Amino acid sequence: MRSSTRVLTSLVAVAGALALLAGCSSAPTAGGDGGAWLSGYGIDGLDAREVISRLDATAVGDRAGALRASVRPDVLLLSDDQGHETSLDLPEDQFYLSVAPYLDETHECFFHSLTTCKGEMGDQDVEITVTDKADGSVVLEQSVRTYDNGFAGVWLPRDIEATLTVRHADGTATLPIGTGDDDPTCLTTARLA
Repeated sequence: MRSSTRVLTSLVAVAGALALLAGCSSAPTAGGDGGAWLSGYGIDGLDAREVISRLDATAVGDRAGALRASVRPDVLLLSDDQGHETSLDLPEDQFYLSVAPYLDETHECFFHSLTTCKGEMGDQDVEITVTDKADGSVVLEQSVRTYDNGFAGVWLPRDIEATLTVRHADGTATLPIGTGDDDPTCLTTARLA
């Protein structure tokens, strides 16, 4: 497994290029203090999956405005407006994808920001199905409720090409997705029709 320091160093080196693709997340700045500062946000000692779960479930009005959390394909980048930053490795065999189905309004996004991205359809029941393009097998079939921020997050196997379908009482959206190193973690193009 890659060390957090090595991943952070690599990300800083390409921060300029990533900033163009970051969508609703911001690029990290150089630095890092090992993560002790996370205690101020109640997420110290948690692994990446636990932090993602906690921040996803936090109501929009209760989110700490200074904290930024950007989900990349292999790492969760955490930073705040005081210049602190830390990265947490994601599981090597899993990919986190956050989906914001919509009817009328959306925004561009590439790397999902757990603290700032907001979709149109908060607290809505949706069904998500992911089918592997290679063999047609169903990778995920799940009924979920979107979080207060309008997103539904799913954990998928890494390095697959698939089709994602979102069903809601107001319509269905079907889109191609990928879960590799160059794929987005934020999907805001699922327009229900």
